[in-house]
Amino acid sequence: MTQPPAFGTGDASYQAAGAIDGLRRLVDDFYRLMDELPQAAAIRAMHPDSLELARDKLACFLSGWLGGPRLFSERYGPIAIPAFHAQWPIDEAHSAAWLHCMAGAIARQPYSAEFAAYLLSQLRVPAQRIV
Repeated sequence: MTQPPAFGTGDASYQAAGAIDGLRRLVDDFYRLMDELPQAAAIRAMHPDSLELARDKLACFLSGWLGGPRLFSERYGPIAIPAFHAQWPIDEAHSAAWLHCMAGAIARQPYSAEFAAYLLSQLRVPAQRIV
């Protein structure tokens, strides 16, 4: 029996997330929680009323970030996470609210417990980088 590749190797994480369709479901749940949770009101206010573009950008970013197709750079150009977010004053509370929404969205996916824990731990890196 062949062992699957470790998360973070090749496209193993992308596949574990359900490829682009799975990532779009994750992102939809993420932004749904951002709309619903009072503790996310400050970060929701940083977005336009329509989240269509934000949803696509996040799903495309996650695709390449998890080892799948580099859809963000194909559609939107180079990725510069800190530079893009510099237009908003992101503090620890904003980062925590973002991670809280992401944790809730991850919990709603049919991911293995191992992948869910891995993904949330990896997402702490960009969440902290923009503070």
